[in-house]
Amino acid sequence: MLFKRILNVGFALIMISAVLLGCSPAAEEPGEIEEIQEVVIGVYEPMTGAQAAGGVQTMQGVDLAYAQKDEVLGVPVRMVLVDNRGDKAESATAMTRLIEQENAIAVVGSYGSSNSMAGGEVSEAAGVPVMGCSPTNPLVTEGKEYYFRACFIDPFQGRVMAKYATEQGIEKVAIIQNISQDYSVGLAAFFKQSWIDLTGSEEGIVSETSYQDGDQDFTAQLSDIGDAQAIFAPGYYGDAALLMKQAREMGFTGLFMGTDAWEAPELVDIAGDAAEGAVFSSHYSAEAATTPASAPFVEAFQAEYGEAPSAMAALGYDAYMLVIDAIERAGSFDRDDIRDAMAATENFEGVTGYITINETGDAVKDAVVLEVRDGAFKYLSTVSP
Repeated sequence: MLFKRILNVGFALIMISAVLLGCSPAAEEPGEIEEIQEVVIGVYEPMTGAQAAGGVQTMQGVDLAYAQKDEVLGVPVRMVLVDNRGDKAESATAMTRLIEQENAIAVVGSYGSSNSMAGGEVSEAAGVPVMGCSPTNPLVTEGKEYYFRACFIDPFQGRVMAKYATEQGIEKVAIIQNISQDYSVGLAAFFKQSWIDLTGSEEGIVSETSYQDGDQDFTAQLSDIGDAQAIFAPGYYGDAALLMKQAREMGFTGLFMGTDAWEAPELVDIAGDAAEGAVFSSHYSAEAATTPASAPFVEAFQAEYGEAPSAMAALGYDAYMLVIDAIERAGSFDRDDIRDAMAATENFEGVTGYITINETGDAVKDAVVLEVRDGAFKYLSTVSP
């Protein structure tokens, strides 16, 4: 009997221990702030490859924001950057690494709508919230519950440039798009539709031609523009620079028009004088501050980098700060709580403007029009939605 009682007591102690262990809080469980030693915010941007200039500019802003806010809810933040190389497959891989290996509670990125669309499929399946910096194609957030962005979207950007062209008295425009990039194809379509809405006809679109990633000879496309007064080329800065240079060499004297992906020093470095007078829509100009947060940002950025911030840098800064703001408002490290807080963002005081996230996960905000003047990007005007 005594032996049996000892066995029973031993069994009871084992069961009690098991219950207590089962009730112990997991150290890494999201939301249990007191048990967490650090949290990871991931970033995926093109640091190498054809889109590297945009990624590097973006990271200038993200790094500055991180230097100012490297702790949230009393817990240190470890920021992890993965290079997506401006490639769709690499973007999906980068997002997978940030989620599965780094255990990121939220992600920032990416420059390039196609990159964001690829990464977004992964983050959506995993239920990880993402704040995009500059991916403007509507498909980035369409049908997504976890992907948001700090920037306006292409239907608005396309209309901004169509409106600018008509107001300048332009009657004939040639469209040259990069068929390999969702960003470029979408913008070309939105510009054309806005042109038709504004003029009542598509007759002013004298030609629509395409090229692919890696093309460097635009002679065929430029030979087809006829008597166009302007060329709308919503591609990335490297393509646009080569196109400008070749167009001037072929005798084109009209206006070059583009969009936010033109804003990189390489545009002028490659195109040289051919870029002079070109205009494009963008997200931000240090010459046109729209919130009180802009001036301190410009001062801090110039102190750190010795130059004025680009729109990509400003968006990178805002995107990181929006993530921090969402975590603080959620009061939690749970991914779903952070997602809900992101979706509820209203009148956030960003350096690129006051940001409200709408029902589709997109920022409602102004655009600016910039001009290449004396080899630099100069502010022309602000356009509201």
